Amino acid sequence: MVPPTQTLNLDIEAISGICGSISLACWIVVFSPQIIENFRRGSADGLSVRFIVVWAAGDVFNILGAILQGVLPTMVHVPPATPPIILAIYYLIADIVLLGQCFYYRGFTWHDDPNPPPKPTIVTNVGEPSETSGLLHPPRGPERHSSISGSHLSPAVPLLDASSPAPANARPTTRLQAVLFNFVAILMVCIAGVFGWWLSERSSSSHHPTTHHENHHHDSEVQFSLWGQIFGYLCAALYLGSRAPQLLLNYRRKSTEGISMLFFLFACIGNLTYVLSIFAYEAHCEDKQGRCRKGEAASLYGRYIAMNASWLAGSLGTLLLDLGIFVQFFLYREREVVVEERLENGRGRHERPLLERGDSNYQ
Repeated sequence: MVPPTQTLNLDIEAISGICGSISLACWIVVFSPQIIENFRRGSADGLSVRFIVVWAAGDVFNILGAILQGVLPTMVHVPPATPPIILAIYYLIADIVLLGQCFYYRGFTWHDDPNPPPKPTIVTNVGEPSETSGLLHPPRGPERHSSISGSHLSPAVPLLDASSPAPANARPTTRLQAVLFNFVAILMVCIAGVFGWWLSERSSSSHHPTTHHENHHHDSEVQFSLWGQIFGYLCAALYLGSRAPQLLLNYRRKSTEGISMLFFLFACIGNLTYVLSIFAYEAHCEDKQGRCRKGEAASLYGRYIAMNASWLAGSLGTLLLDLGIFVQFFLYREREVVVEERLENGRGRHERPLLERGDSNYQ
């Protein structure tokens, strides 16, 4: 019969492993939604260049600090030695791709240009008509110098702009469809993380049938690394500072268009599960019977948390800042929806025949 303490240890180890595996799965796919969004739009105006540069620097110090300190909570259930190198190369390639998109679409610049996409406006005051005014009001904005061909004055030729593309037949994605898509994507990544943890546990148990106690025997032997801690806190400062340019750019643009919500959703879930994998830790004492002296377990747990304090601060801090970006998502999205509804209502009213608008005196 398994003692209750051993069962508790195994449960905590399982929770830590599952959270770490889900976090690793989220960090593997975190860049994909934004890269796809940039390619789809053919633009990277919504993304802050400084945000990507500072984040990339944080990734470098994150990997270096974790290797030097010997704390890789999300990589416990994968083969040792190689995962840090593989993840470092992958993060570097993903950061380079995002930076390459920004420089390709916007040019080599360090500054974030808050040029929001042009929005159509409703003309509310076109002036009083006179004997010399035209029947068609001249367009405003960058197209005010364009001319209208005389062939369009014929009733048989519609007044269409040949330069504008034909409207797509596909209906725009509704908010419900976007929510369902994001939910399914997150669910699939979480399932993949749990499945990866299960395969790793099954593989490790078949190759190493000994108890897990031997694998954690050297937990108390991990010593503080000066450079590991320096890189860890520098990584946390860079991660926290990376969100500020993106928040500022969104505020200046009054829009989050061009930013993938799934990009930040994966980042939030990755940080949250990463923090949970660190806190879900059970100290393993050196006694062969698994017994700890008074206060020894608390001391080992406190030492473990202290070694991971910089990574906890970076993950929790960026998680809170990402919540601010989500507030901007919903705040500016509601404003854009209101403007679009006003445009559709105004356009629909004026496109109806004159006698059906309700603004004519003829009965």
